[in-house]
Amino acid sequence: MYCVNCGVELKDSEKVCPLCKTMVFHPDIPRSVGEKPYPEYNPPVRRFNRFGALFVLTVIFLIPALITLLIDLKINAAVIWSGYVIGGLAVGYITFVLPLWFRRPNPVIFIPCAFASAILFLLYICLNTGGHWFLPLAFPIAGIAAILLTAVVALLRYLKRGKLYVFGGAFIALGGFSMLIEMFICITFKTRFVFWSVYPLAACVSVGLLLIAIAVCKPLRSSLDKRFFI
Repeated sequence: MYCVNCGVELKDSEKVCPLCKTMVFHPDIPRSVGEKPYPEYNPPVRRFNRFGALFVLTVIFLIPALITLLIDLKINAAVIWSGYVIGGLAVGYITFVLPLWFRRPNPVIFIPCAFASAILFLLYICLNTGGHWFLPLAFPIAGIAAILLTAVVALLRYLKRGKLYVFGGAFIALGGFSMLIEMFICITFKTRFVFWSVYPLAACVSVGLLLIAIAVCKPLRSSLDKRFFI
C-alpha cells in the first residue's frame, strides 16, 4: 500500500503517512495492528526552570543597586543619589518580579503592594528633596488610583457576569478621578482651576454610559457576546 499524496510505501497498520501526515485508508484491506515501519519521533521535553529564571532576574535587579550604592558611598561617603536608583529598582521588582514567585499570583493582593511601594518611594523623594507635595498631591492621587484599580480588578476577577457594567463604571470613575487630580494640583501649587479635566471627564463618562447602555440592551449585548465573548 502506498500513500496517495507522496507515494511512500506504507504498511497495512499505518493510519497516517509518516512522511506527509496524510490519512491512510484502503477499503479492500482491513487494518491490522502491527509494528510501524518508522519509529515515532518524540522530541525531548525541555522544562523551564521558573525559579532559576526568577533568581537571575533578582540578581539583575540587585547588581545595579549594589553598584550605585558603592559608588555613592565611595564618592559622597553617604547615600545621596543612589537611594533614588535603589528605590526605583525596588518598585520595579515588587511590581513586575515579585508576583512571579507565586504560581497563581492574586492581582487583588499585588496591585495594592505595588502602589504601596510606589507611595513609599514618592515619600522618600519628597523627604530628601525638602518638598511639601507628598500629602496634598502624591499620596491622595496614588491612594485613590490604587483603590480604583484594585476594585475594578477584584470585580472582574470574582464576578462571572456584568463585566460591561464594571468597565462602564470604571470609565466614569476615571473621569471623576481626572477632576480630582486637577483639584489636588491646584491645592498643592496654589494655581487657578482651569477646568482641563472637563475634557477627559466628558470622554470617559460618554464611554462609560455607552458601555452601560450596551449592558442594559439585551439584544445588543447578546450580539456583542457572540462576537467578542463579553
